[in-house]
Amino acid sequence: MTTTPATRVRTGVMLPRDLPLADVLPFARRADELGFDELWVVEDLGFRGGVAQAATVLAGTSRIAVGIGIMPAAARHPAFAAMEIATLGQLFPGRVIAGIGHGQASWMRTLGVWPSSPLTLLEETTTAVRSVLRGRPVAPGRYVTLEHTEFTELPETIPPVLLGVRGPRSLALSGRVADGTLLAEPSPPSYVRAAARHIAATGPHELITYDVAAVDDDAERALEAVRPGLMWIGEPDWAPHLVGLPFADELVALRAASAGPEEFAAALPLEWIDELSLAGTPAQVRSKMAARHEAGATCVVLTPVGEGRLEQLESLARVV
Repeated sequence: MTTTPATRVRTGVMLPRDLPLADVLPFARRADELGFDELWVVEDLGFRGGVAQAATVLAGTSRIAVGIGIMPAAARHPAFAAMEIATLGQLFPGRVIAGIGHGQASWMRTLGVWPSSPLTLLEETTTAVRSVLRGRPVAPGRYVTLEHTEFTELPETIPPVLLGVRGPRSLALSGRVADGTLLAEPSPPSYVRAAARHIAATGPHELITYDVAAVDDDAERALEAVRPGLMWIGEPDWAPHLVGLPFADELVALRAASAGPEEFAAALPLEWIDELSLAGTPAQVRSKMAARHEAGATCVVLTPVGEGRLEQLESLARVV
């Protein structure tokens, strides 16, 4: 068996979680045709399943790699997660990237599956999934006990398993046990560098970044287009993304003074939006992407925002 290797720096695009159903396959096929290296699907509670989306768009495209970002460890037993990943890896060799994470804590709590030690569960799940994919035994743990001598359907090319995490301890865990790390938006270079320091991987390690994006010959119009996509970055969970930014304290103060996320987003200065997004003219966005690659990102993923995302895809492709 071989593991899909980390290669050159790449450009990806997000398949929006709320894209109209009739647009899902056209969006994926057009992303493939336009030359994007990767297409990332989302698994958020109440929207669409990540594995089902990945299988559908893989079958409907011919070249593009497809990432699942992310499958919550608390919601899937690693045996079944490994089976899903292995099946996709067999059917579409070299085109599958599996993302696993804690999952949104509030969502997992509403489902009654949030563990007392999320870090332990994530480590045991990741280790078990990667071991099953390689036909290796799984040591019993606190949460995961898995005998897998019955697993015979394994891929020749093993899909990489990435962790979608943001806290320092979780990033360090990813550096120890995963093939790569997925960073949610916003991912300015300062955050990419800080995350890489926590990851501290000693071998090849993918580092995928998400950012809201818009490409337009009018830079200010592009910045305004992504404003709604930044409404949540003032919430406490996003604090790690602000590390090293000169306006971090001001941003926190703005959120505290705002009645809600929408008011906060409406008040964001364009200078901050510029720093926290992949929005601008084609030349400006290429420069921002290069800065993220230089900071350590192996793939920069552009996330369209708002209406008309099939049309936006054409604009985003100007930087591919």
